[in-house]
Amino acid sequence: MNEQSSIFALDIGTRSVVGIILKKNENGYEVIDIEAKEHEKRAMLDGQIHDIPSVSMLIQEIKAILEDRHGPLKKVFAAAAGRALKTKRATATIQISGKPIINYQDIYHLELSAVQEAQKQLAKENLGSESFHYYCVGYSVMRYFLDNEEIGSLLEQQGEIASVEVIATFLPKVVVESLISALHRAGLELEALTLEPIAAINVLIPPSMRRLNVALVDIGAGTSDIAITNEGTVVAYGMVPIAGDEITEAISDQYLLDFPLAEKAKRDLLNNSSIKITDILGFETEVPREEVIKAIWKSLDKLATAICDEILMLNNQKPPKAVMLVGGGSLTPELPKLLAEKLNLPENRVAIRGIEAIQNLKLSEQFQTGPEWITPIGIAISAKQHPIQYITVYVNERPVRLFNVKKLTIGDCLLAAGIELNKLYGKPGMAMIVTLNNRDITIPGNHGNPPTILKNGQPTNLDDTIIDGDSIIVEKGEDGKAAEIKIKELVEETTAIQVWINEQPYKVEMEIFINGHKVDAEEYLCDHDRIETKFPKTIGELLHHLNMTTYTELLDPFYVYYNRTKVTLPKFAAKIFKNGIETKATATIYDQDKIMIKQEENPKLIDLLNEKGLSLYYQIPITFNGEPLVLRKSSLDVFRNGKLLKEDSEIYKGDELQAVHKQCDPFIFQDIFRYVKIQFPKVHSGNFTLLKNGQNATFHDQLAPGDDLAIQWPTQTSEFIILNRDKK
Repeated sequence: MNEQSSIFALDIGTRSVVGIILKKNENGYEVIDIEAKEHEKRAMLDGQIHDIPSVSMLIQEIKAILEDRHGPLKKVFAAAAGRALKTKRATATIQISGKPIINYQDIYHLELSAVQEAQKQLAKENLGSESFHYYCVGYSVMRYFLDNEEIGSLLEQQGEIASVEVIATFLPKVVVESLISALHRAGLELEALTLEPIAAINVLIPPSMRRLNVALVDIGAGTSDIAITNEGTVVAYGMVPIAGDEITEAISDQYLLDFPLAEKAKRDLLNNSSIKITDILGFETEVPREEVIKAIWKSLDKLATAICDEILMLNNQKPPKAVMLVGGGSLTPELPKLLAEKLNLPENRVAIRGIEAIQNLKLSEQFQTGPEWITPIGIAISAKQHPIQYITVYVNERPVRLFNVKKLTIGDCLLAAGIELNKLYGKPGMAMIVTLNNRDITIPGNHGNPPTILKNGQPTNLDDTIIDGDSIIVEKGEDGKAAEIKIKELVEETTAIQVWINEQPYKVEMEIFINGHKVDAEEYLCDHDRIETKFPKTIGELLHHLNMTTYTELLDPFYVYYNRTKVTLPKFAAKIFKNGIETKATATIYDQDKIMIKQEENPKLIDLLNEKGLSLYYQIPITFNGEPLVLRKSSLDVFRNGKLLKEDSEIYKGDELQAVHKQCDPFIFQDIFRYVKIQFPKVHSGNFTLLKNGQNATFHDQLAPGDDLAIQWPTQTSEFIILNRDKK
């Protein structure tokens, strides 16, 4: 066989192995030969080779038949079963607060961290497996987030938190190794590898169509493989463990048919109104199509339900825009209609696709054109156009084999080597927490440095490509330094101002205290330091700031202690003038303000007594011979340091005064003689008469406020004369 223009491919399925030879020509491909054989025993299970010798023997048989027709076959294209693929969604997040703008390397590192997180999820679900025992055969970015909001691109963005969500596809290493072993036993060398779902998709759904949300279902004998396309890529793979054999067995049980005859009857149902069957007893019967469908309806519904449930699960519980069916099991009667009904799709959106749908493919009339040949032909074409090969590189001097399904990068090597990418960057330096004017502030440490990565001794990046035999050295980036900051970087300094106080200039500057000790702005801070800044804003704060205790005391309200009780006289406090206008101690100060503080005169004792509603005397007003007169006697003595004070005695702030209250007897008539002097008339003709309120009175009559008193002397003219009155 001319190996340069011909392609030999194998589709190793659960029930059968198909060998196909294609020829590459100018316009596309031509099918040269196809040979298929079924396994004699259960050598495959869910796409995984369980009995390598048995599978290898079947491969040798197919190889021998094709070699008889076309000459020696040494190299082969093959596919790993799609049901062995694993897809995982995962998210990675990094803190970017205080970091310069995000560059491409940061984004790529974040994406690979998300892929590695998907690997870890896969390893947890398969206990006993290591994450790097799965090959990442591709990933797609679903969404980027900046500060928890979806964003189109993170490049050159700034914020607090950056995240990425990816969907990654993995293939177990054991699947590939067992496939290679079976081929080697059959005398074949694996020329290139592809993946079954990718093979079918490549020939039926070109990249230009993958922006559409389409489900491709490959219904084989034992399993149904599902692939979902959307947003320009294959976003998910899945498998259900029932397929065409489920329906064949239902027909076999219902009509007592041998399995091959039941399989033929199932295919005949697709386009015939009735089928002829011969049961194991030799009876031949013609059965209407509707009757057969009714008899196997339960199995049909079970298969359709399982496929639809898996499609919805893979597609985020939404039906796709269309469904393509391939594989021999897709010929199951009524299946497309049932799938459309369960997915709420029009019937024309679910279709069986045969190899006639493959563009630029020439097929001789001797070959069938059914959907069962889509995957074998797809394997041959995809393995030629998009081959998957192994390469070996050395990561920190340890050999690592990579599954070459795409352009491989340094990042892929690190993933395959099991190196945790999120631990390669240096850790951020320790933060510190300080308290500024009773407010806690966190000072972050410096960001860690990126890792050092060398490829063949030269600096490289995560997205640099690699080739077979490359040597990669990876060293963790240095950790960031702990937070370090000076006071002046944290505290907004206020410019010094100048003011005048009682015509004296003063320069006013901010004071800074750390843990109670005065420092300057160049001082470095330590964790848990308590910083306090002081800058006067009012006249009162200014006087305290300048330690002017004399003035601050003057501004306090005037007070004395009266019998140990504090009594304030606010109107006798000092007065404040700012720029010539009277103000208060709470007034705001500004640069060049002129402040005057003027002390009022000290009060007298009478001012204190008036404030308290007291008097040194007990007194009453009366009228004597028509003239008003006030009688008074001492009722209160006030002492300062043992010295008796008078009403006009000056008192001082903080004086301690002792008051002694006296018992006062009522005034009597004769008390008026202490206030007036009476001269007897030279001529009188009898004794005088005392009158109180016009009535005769005696010297011992008690007086009340407002009493009208008089003394009368008999004369020749019957007149009484008051000669003098003492007004003390």
